Amino acid sequence: MSIRNEEVNTVVARGGLGKWFEEKWVDIGRPKKNGKFQPCGRKKAKKGSKGYPKCVPLSKARSMTKAQIKSAVRRKRAKAQGVGGKPTNVKTFARRRKRARKKS
Repeated sequence: MSIRNEEVNTVVARGGLGKWFEEKWVDIGRPKKNGKFQPCGRKKAKKGSKGYPKCVPLSKARSMTKAQIKSAVRRKRAKAQGVGGKPTNVKTFARRRKRARKKS
C-alpha cells in the first residue's frame, strides 16, 4: 500500500491563532453552582464586587484543580489592573519554587 503525496498534503492541522479564536473562553474566578463556568468578560465597571476575570480556555479550566484555580485567580487579583491602559496578564500556572537544601 502506498500513500499518495497529494492525500497527505490535504490534511492540515488547525493550530495557532485560528485555534485560539475558536476556543471557548471562560472566567475561572466566577464558577457557577453546578460546576460550570461563566463566559469570559465583564461589564464596564470601575470596580466590581466580583473582581477582575481570570480567563482561560474551557479545556484548560476543566483540567485544573481547585487549588490551581484559586492560585491563578488570587495572583490575577493581586496585580494592579490596567496599568498604562493595558490589560494585566499573569501566568495560569505558577512556577514551583525550589527547596533550599540543608547544609550538613
